[in-house]
Amino acid sequence: MRGKTSCDGAAFAPDSPGARREVPSKGAQDYAGEGAAVELDELDRGLVHALQIHPRAPWTLVGDVLGVNPVTVARRWQRLQEAGLAWVTAYPRLDNTRIVVTGVVEVDTEPGVAEDVARAFAADPAVANIKLTAGGRDLVAAVQARSLDELARVTTLMFQRTPGVRATRTHVSTGVPTEGSRWRLRSLDELQSARVEAAIPPAGLPAPAAEARWDDLDARLLELLSADGRMSLRDLSAGSDTSLTTVRRRLQSLLATRLSLRCDLARPLSGWPLSAVYFASVPGQYVAETSRALSGVREVRSCAITAGPHNLVIDVWLRDLHDVHAFEAHLSRKLPRLTVADRSVVLRTVKHMGRLLDHDGRCAGVVPLRLPQGERGRGPVGAAGITGA
Repeated sequence: MRGKTSCDGAAFAPDSPGARREVPSKGAQDYAGEGAAVELDELDRGLVHALQIHPRAPWTLVGDVLGVNPVTVARRWQRLQEAGLAWVTAYPRLDNTRIVVTGVVEVDTEPGVAEDVARAFAADPAVANIKLTAGGRDLVAAVQARSLDELARVTTLMFQRTPGVRATRTHVSTGVPTEGSRWRLRSLDELQSARVEAAIPPAGLPAPAAEARWDDLDARLLELLSADGRMSLRDLSAGSDTSLTTVRRRLQSLLATRLSLRCDLARPLSGWPLSAVYFASVPGQYVAETSRALSGVREVRSCAITAGPHNLVIDVWLRDLHDVHAFEAHLSRKLPRLTVADRSVVLRTVKHMGRLLDHDGRCAGVVPLRLPQGERGRGPVGAAGITGA
């Protein structure tokens, strides 16, 4: 697991679960309640951390690592998921432009309509993320497509058809050195983390061009897994109308070369309730070196290398508003060649890797991600699965 360094020394203290034990199950009411303050206990945090390392880890492994009955962790996860506090999703590998091309889009809107525009964009499966921001732009969106040509078509049509959009600026991503799937809650100790990591199936080499194309089964499996990344093979088989053997073989291939999985947590529960986006530049010969250094900073959730007036777009999680400038000062000291040209505080994340979020950062629904060269997604679905509207 890649280590992360912490800005200004802020870090989670690791928890150390004791011997195997039975833990009382939380009732759904303990997590539910609009606007209610929620605190995750030691078991919740350890469970989420384990799934951040290995999103499809068997419950027997997770229970053994945490020292509890597998049934207990399975029930606890179900309640976290149903309450919209944590979820596992799948998406095309962002580090291979033969698989997916990503554009970071700044959007300026007419006064008073930014949230309406964000909701309209969020309904489009091509938009993976959408944030309401303060500063030099009203929205920041991440749009995924199968090619530069499709990216141009999607962004043009989407923005032309949305009332209230005044201007857009698209930054094409040429690389993603780090992204949210690598962020860790740090609730497991080193031994526990190592045990979970040891069970991860080996990753394959990047898919060659001939294998980067997707067929209808790939499209359907991504749609299912983007709604529930832990969906069982039996349910994937039923949902794709494909034999269990074929689904098992195809899923192994996709996860080895073309799909990524991640376990996300409602941000207010992470200990890092604020988010900001920095638009920065560094001389071209130092882009790779700088992006590697940024990957080791814990506050950095993702870093995209982009073609445009800025060659780095950096998403960070922060403790409080003071840290917006404190973190920038930290970067200036750590990376003197890096120049931050602009920054925006995220007022609210409307959509996060296909998940529709409420004002408390909880998952309130899913718009399954559209697979490159696949059919368009079917629109928003319920947080509990591919049902509902």
